[in-house]
Amino acid sequence: FVITVCCAGSMLVLYRAGIIRPTARFKAVVGTLTMGVMMAYLVMFLLSLAGIQVPFLSLSSAMEGGQSAMIGMGIANLSTLIMNQFVFRARPFVEHPLVVLFYQPTDSSFPANPAVVGFAMAAGIWSGHRRLGAVAFTLASLWGFARVYAGVAYPSDVLFGAALGIAVTVVVAAALRRIEPLPTLVLRLARRVYLA
Repeated sequence: FVITVCCAGSMLVLYRAGIIRPTARFKAVVGTLTMGVMMAYLVMFLLSLAGIQVPFLSLSSAMEGGQSAMIGMGIANLSTLIMNQFVFRARPFVEHPLVVLFYQPTDSSFPANPAVVGFAMAAGIWSGHRRLGAVAFTLASLWGFARVYAGVAYPSDVLFGAALGIAVTVVVAAALRRIEPLPTLVLRLARRVYLA
């Protein structure tokens, strides 16, 4: 709840300052992120009904990766959105005669947004659970390779996206560790009033 209020407040400040504009792409990114968070909470809820706690999704182990993964993914995705306002790189299928295997995106190829999201999530998961993190990094790498193979991103777009996603999540995880007592106190209070 606290994270949601902070994100909404910061988005409102950025909107009022004129830094972000609610374009169709921006609305799609925010909608996608919101659906992702909703799905994560739904999975946590359904698993908790069965008595299963998933370490990287559980609110009780927020400092062990799940929270830093979600926050890192959101900030990295927002960074990509802002970067795309200033830097545009045409897709490979536009500049080269390629047969595209699926839809033809019209947004900037740099940085590759799927790589940003995938590697941000993988870095967060890695910080809490090494084995699941290794699986997540493998899946993120395959996702990035698939984008290059499909002709919708350059390898450098994927590499920069991966570096951006990892860097943002590492910074978020370090920041969360520095303010450690605060999130734990908020979670305890939320449990007492049955919010978490």
